[in-house]
Amino acid sequence: MITHRWARVAAACAALTLTAACGTSSGDDTKGVEASGFTAPDLPALAELGEGEGEVNILAWAGYVEDGSTDPAVDWVTGFEKETGCEVNVKTFGTSDEAVNLLKAGGYDLVSASGDASLRLIASGDVEPVNTDLIPNYADVYDFLKDRDWNSVDGQMYGVPHGYGANVLMYRTDEVKPAPTSWSAVFEEDSPYAGKITAYDSPIYIADAAMYLMATQPDLGIENPYALDEEQLQAAVDLLKTQREQVGEYWSDYLKEVQAFKTGDSVVGTTWQVIANLAQSEGTPVDSVLPEEGATGWSDTWMVATESEHKTCAYQWMNHIISPEANAAVAEWFGESPANPKACELTADAKHCETYHAGDAEYASKIWYWTTPVADCIDGRTDVKCTDYGQWTQAWTEIKG
Repeated sequence: MITHRWARVAAACAALTLTAACGTSSGDDTKGVEASGFTAPDLPALAELGEGEGEVNILAWAGYVEDGSTDPAVDWVTGFEKETGCEVNVKTFGTSDEAVNLLKAGGYDLVSASGDASLRLIASGDVEPVNTDLIPNYADVYDFLKDRDWNSVDGQMYGVPHGYGANVLMYRTDEVKPAPTSWSAVFEEDSPYAGKITAYDSPIYIADAAMYLMATQPDLGIENPYALDEEQLQAAVDLLKTQREQVGEYWSDYLKEVQAFKTGDSVVGTTWQVIANLAQSEGTPVDSVLPEEGATGWSDTWMVATESEHKTCAYQWMNHIISPEANAAVAEWFGESPANPKACELTADAKHCETYHAGDAEYASKIWYWTTPVADCIDGRTDVKCTDYGQWTQAWTEIKG
C-alpha cells in the first residue's frame, strides 16, 4: 500500500544564464578556484562548530522538512529541535528557480538544492564550501553521491547529499506491447502511441533527448547530456520538435500524470518511480523501466548559505537529515532513495530500498543527474563553447511553440 507523500514539484528552468553568475569581481580581494565549467568564488568552509544559535531557517522542497503538521506520524523535526535546541523555521518552494531567488534575497541558512540550482548558487557565491569533518553521518553516505559535478568543485564538497532518483519510463502494460526497453518508445517517429505520449515539462528535459542521441547518433559527439554545443543542442531541439507532434500532454503535476495514465489519455512517457508506485496502488496497469540508454535523474544537496547567521544549527541539521532515522523517514515519505545506506534498515516498508534501487551503484551509474548547463563545457572540451541554461530556456519555448 502506498502511503501519502509529497512528490517533487517540477523543477522550473531559470531565465538567468549561469555564465553571467560565474564571473568574479575585478577587485583584488576576489580569488577564484577553477571548477568543472566555471570559476567559483574562493570562500572558506566553517572551521569548527560553536554553540547552537537557537534556530535555523530552511528552504526546502515540500516533504523534506516534516514536523507532524502534515501527518502526525511523519515527524523528523521535533526530535531534532529537542536534541539541539535549534528551532526549525521552514519555507517550502515549488521550483528550483524560486529556491535560488529566495536564497539570494537572504534570511535563510540552508537550502535543499537540486542539480539545476546548485551550480548557480555555488557560482554566485550564495552558498559556501562545507566542512564534512563536522558532519559525522557524512561518512556513511554512498560514495557515488559525493564529489559530483553538481555538488562539488575540485573535490571540495558544497553540501550534503540527501537522496536521489531516476526519471524512468512508465507505460501501460495493457496498451504498450512488447514492454519497452528503450527511450525510442517516446522518441521514434510515427509511434503507434502518438497522441498518448507524455513528456516532462521543463527545459531540463532537453537532456533526456541529448542522452538518447548519445546512444543513437554517436557522430554528434555528445559525451554529457548537460554539455551541448550549439550543433548538439540543435539536434536535441529537432528531436523534441518531432516528438512534440506525438505528445498528448507535457506534465509537471504528478497527480495529473497519474490521472492521465489511469484514464488512458497517456500510455507511455517519462516519470518518477513514486508516480508509478502511486498509479499501481490505484489499480492502473502500469510498470516502469530504466531504459537501456540510461536516464536523467536528480540528486538533491543540502547547502549552507554564505550569509547564514546560524551555521552551527545548519550543520547540526545536515548531520541530522542524513542520520539513519531521519533519512529513512524522509526517503519513504518523499519517495526516493536515501543517501545513507543505514536508513534501509529503518524504513517501514522493508522493500523500500529495493524498490528505489538504493545503493545499487550500477543502477546509479546509469543516471545522468540534473546539472545546470554552463557555457564552459563540463565534459572537458575547451575548443568550443557549450550552451547555457538561458539558451536551453529559449529552446524549450521554441520546442513547445
